[in-house]
Amino acid sequence: MQLKPFLLDMWLAAYEHDVEFNLASSEGPAWTLDEILSLGSEEDRYRFLNHTLHYSRPEGADGLRAVIAGMQGVDVDAVQVVTGASEALLILFWLAAEAGANVVLPQPGYPPFSALPESLGIEIRYYAVRKENGFRIDPEEIKRLADRNTKLILVNSPHNPTGATIGDAELDSLHEFTASRGIQLISDEVYHPIYHLSGGEQATRSASRLPHATVIHDFSKAFPLSGVRTGWMIEHDRKRRELYWNARTIFSISNNTAGEMLAEIAMRHRAIVLGRTQEAATRNLRLLHTFMAEHRETIGWIPPRGGVTGFPWLIGGENSRAFCQAAADQGILLAPGDCWDAPSHFRLGFAKMAGEFPKALERLGEFVRSWAAASVTRA
Repeated sequence: MQLKPFLLDMWLAAYEHDVEFNLASSEGPAWTLDEILSLGSEEDRYRFLNHTLHYSRPEGADGLRAVIAGMQGVDVDAVQVVTGASEALLILFWLAAEAGANVVLPQPGYPPFSALPESLGIEIRYYAVRKENGFRIDPEEIKRLADRNTKLILVNSPHNPTGATIGDAELDSLHEFTASRGIQLISDEVYHPIYHLSGGEQATRSASRLPHATVIHDFSKAFPLSGVRTGWMIEHDRKRRELYWNARTIFSISNNTAGEMLAEIAMRHRAIVLGRTQEAATRNLRLLHTFMAEHRETIGWIPPRGGVTGFPWLIGGENSRAFCQAAADQGILLAPGDCWDAPSHFRLGFAKMAGEFPKALERLGEFVRSWAAASVTRA
């Protein structure tokens, strides 16, 4: 069994820890350990600093599960804590790996979406989230790909890397379709509830409200606490929960207790944590709209409707890796589109840097102008 190279993380690992302006990140603004502990009480701080470093419960700490259930509007029993959304994906694809099975996934999509089923010998059927369709997630296209061997359909909204979203009515339609055919509907909501809507538009509600849907979420994106390595699954089906629990005990046994305690504090104060992500994303996205308009002859752009990333492309249609490499050499990190099999695109994150974002855009603008001038010379 082989796993294909994780090109995105290989690229990020090479640059993100030393680069001056990180515009490749898919997270919100970072928090320190002290900032998270300061959200809680003195009792929380004491408990954290003096707790015993033992195994946690395989299903997750009781207090953490309770506050997650409160956010998601479900019973505590429906919550399974995992080691980030990554472990949730591993569990779900592992359980789907039956002879002749297929899964329906977005293209582009988070690279492990395809790497895991591919390594397990599962047929992958892709629906396109493409610029020609305004980065729309089309439920009818998804339905046409499914058949009696389809084990699961995965929807990622807000979507990484495009920022596309799916509406309540469209999600309800997919839920009805999958439930009637015995197909598992997975809703990856790691960027929920970060949205960028206009007029009277309404943010999409979590699929946790749907009885036959499975939700995965974590503390790495909208909750930008990737260092705690904690995520969760919402599952209303008791038999599926038992399968998840068993797989979890085999794969990782439990989370680390310190991470769960920090995650619980962040979840109890989610209005503050999520509010900081939303504020940074909203403020910086306004600047990014102006930037993209100024450089529209070089860069194509469809504004994201949610999340903290966009997926612009080079108007000339060339592979963006050389563009991203040259930008990195100038201290600006972007993520090349070939990491998502979309070579003319690149991912641009706009929330992690928060206050430094205007300076980053200024440097990026200088680079884009020089790149465009050099392109004319090359032509």
